[in-house]
Amino acid sequence: MSEVVSLDRELKVALRTGSIVLGSREVLKLISVGKGKLVIVASNCPELVKEQIEYYAKLSGIPIYHAPYTNMEIGEMCQRKHSISSLLVLEEGESEILKLVEQ
Repeated sequence: MSEVVSLDRELKVALRTGSIVLGSREVLKLISVGKGKLVIVASNCPELVKEQIEYYAKLSGIPIYHAPYTNMEIGEMCQRKHSISSLLVLEEGESEILKLVEQ
């Protein structure tokens, strides 16, 4: 019996106990030098940004999770009042957010 990992729940735990970087510019900077454990991309992330993130993540060997949520929904999950097209998990803390790519 495998338990489904909820992005909403695990993202809140990771924000509280781990280290998360929000925003495409910051995500691109860090993954281009190989930092991070998981990239999460919103379903409506701009195509050019998504391609750049996929390219650098592939070069760095960092897994990508294409979330079935819009950038506004991810912003709400992060308790922000703005949209977030992508985010990078540097440290997962007590969350099981890295299991998203195993599903």
